[in-house]
Amino acid sequence: MRADLLVLGAGVAGVYAALAAEARGARVLVVSKDPLPAGSTAWAQGGVAFPLDEADLEDHLRDTLTAGRGLVEEGVARSILEDAFRHLERLRALGVRFEEPPAREGGHSRPRVFHLGGDRSGLFLLQALLAHLKGPVLEGYMALSLLRGERVSGAVLLGPSREVVRVEAGAVLLATGGLGRLFPVTTNPPGATGDGLVLAWRAGAVLRDLELVQFHPTALPDGSLVTEAARGAGAVLLNALGERFMPRYDPLAELAPRDVVARAIHQERVNTGRVLLDLRGIPDLERRFPTVVASARALGLDPLREPLPVAPAAHYLVGGVRTDLWGFTGVPGLYAAGEVASTGFHGANRLASNSLLEGLVMGERAALAALEDLAWERGEALPLARAEPGALEGLRRWMGLEAGVVRRKEGLLAALAYARGLPLEELAPQEGVRREEVEAGHLVLLARLLLAGALLREESRGVHFREDFPWPSGRPYHTEWRGERVERVWV
Repeated sequence: MRADLLVLGAGVAGVYAALAAEARGARVLVVSKDPLPAGSTAWAQGGVAFPLDEADLEDHLRDTLTAGRGLVEEGVARSILEDAFRHLERLRALGVRFEEPPAREGGHSRPRVFHLGGDRSGLFLLQALLAHLKGPVLEGYMALSLLRGERVSGAVLLGPSREVVRVEAGAVLLATGGLGRLFPVTTNPPGATGDGLVLAWRAGAVLRDLELVQFHPTALPDGSLVTEAARGAGAVLLNALGERFMPRYDPLAELAPRDVVARAIHQERVNTGRVLLDLRGIPDLERRFPTVVASARALGLDPLREPLPVAPAAHYLVGGVRTDLWGFTGVPGLYAAGEVASTGFHGANRLASNSLLEGLVMGERAALAALEDLAWERGEALPLARAEPGALEGLRRWMGLEAGVVRRKEGLLAALAYARGLPLEELAPQEGVRREEVEAGHLVLLARLLLAGALLREESRGVHFREDFPWPSGRPYHTEWRGERVERVWV
């Protein structure tokens, strides 16, 4: 198979990138690991955070910088926010009808989060974009390996019947999402196994800040998300004693940035046994948050009558493949956008609902940059690593215990020793390999990198909290993986 641009991933970043490339006459092939609508975008309850107007742009930037705890690249954030207005109009031109008025979510100083379908914003947005896509989508195909010579020139895919398909392309855009399935409780879909991260790393790209994993503060016991907009609408957090506790932790109370709320919930669960989210004060709850109500009732809970038990769950990879403002990874022919990428927009803690905005802006930018960089050569398939899927149960248990909301050196060392003890088999892409084996290999490898990065980050910053280093360092830094070596890179 052959394409100008090969897009791996069919969430907001991948599909919007494909639309931008198609509008310029490019032959685009989109690959979706699961049937459409797929990926974390379809699970996103929150909406898209757009600056309300030119005057609000500075406030939105300030909120983003505050949430990012010193690691946001201000020039990057300003550039993305300045581009937001054009994309809002573009979506409206495509027929997307956002609800009014916008909602307020954690860390935002005012309501600026635009929703669709109540708490089904990601799904409705993705469906609207897919409706305009003209080119083919390979559903049920997983990327095993990138083709690499002097540049990245395509990928090897694993089909639903375990067949191997080679796709040659002028450039490849990774939009494969995060690694939430590395943790025992996550708001991510089953396909969030860090595939693009491993593909990029093997091709020579830099992985940055993998230890910066954002935990959504309010997930139900099965990992179902209770959107931040519910707290913006009036839901309050209670401990097991029935006390509202968030005002003790932050002046913004339930609307503090996610890292603050997640740690507060963790501490109250330690202190009192459990934490509950009371949604009964929200008018017209079933209409405004149908997904939350349905998820609760599926667990035998009734949010109209009782507070819901909640806990933090792995939600969003703040780090990722390091890129520039055009999605370029530094490896010729390879681009990345969305959660898989680390642009500098989110810093050390993503501001609520900034992710879909970044997916739109950077999806288009990466596609346009890739079209300026098309070249064909016959590359060789890079190797992959596989592991036994059964190994993930123990690994996830370690990750939940030692790499969650609160971390410490001894626990991280023990978890890293466990991850390094799991066998990984390296091989060339071949017929018959199972998707589950490759996904397990990706997660074992990423666990090793994440845990080593968490050990190197001897500070607490944003989503990364170390009990043994409870304060941020005097000067912010990134952790960057170049091949087998990780180092601090000072900002």
